[in-house]
Amino acid sequence: MNLPAMSDGILANLTNIQDKLLACPQIEIQTEHIIHGGMYTRTIRLAPDVVLAGALVKVPTVLIVNGKTAVFTGENWIELDGYHVIPARAGRKQIFVTRAETSITMIFRTDAKTVEQAEEEFTDECEALMSRKNDNDTVVITEGD
Repeated sequence: MNLPAMSDGILANLTNIQDKLLACPQIEIQTEHIIHGGMYTRTIRLAPDVVLAGALVKVPTVLIVNGKTAVFTGENWIELDGYHVIPARAGRKQIFVTRAETSITMIFRTDAKTVEQAEEEFTDECEALMSRKNDNDTVVITEGD
């Protein structure tokens, strides 16, 4: 399995869905950030019955999903149960619907020295990221190997 890039039409539809979801009550989601060895790792943990519409990702990443969730691939929904390491292409926006507690980790190669730089590298929708609104995130930045 992999998460493909999406067409402009699908991305526009997902943005419309995201706008409708943002009109609903929101939960606080904390993000764990690690910059180490030229990689940025971003992890969120979601309770059951959460609908998450992510930002448009403009770089290829690896997603690690652990839990029980449905994810929209741009063409259909895939049910994930357990632990999955998934290659994910640039040019995608995901929707997840959790069925049980689920953690989602995104990893990509970067030269960023700060979380803000890494976020600006992976999306042009930084203002919509929960991590830009929370002061409770966990951040670990190391020099390298």
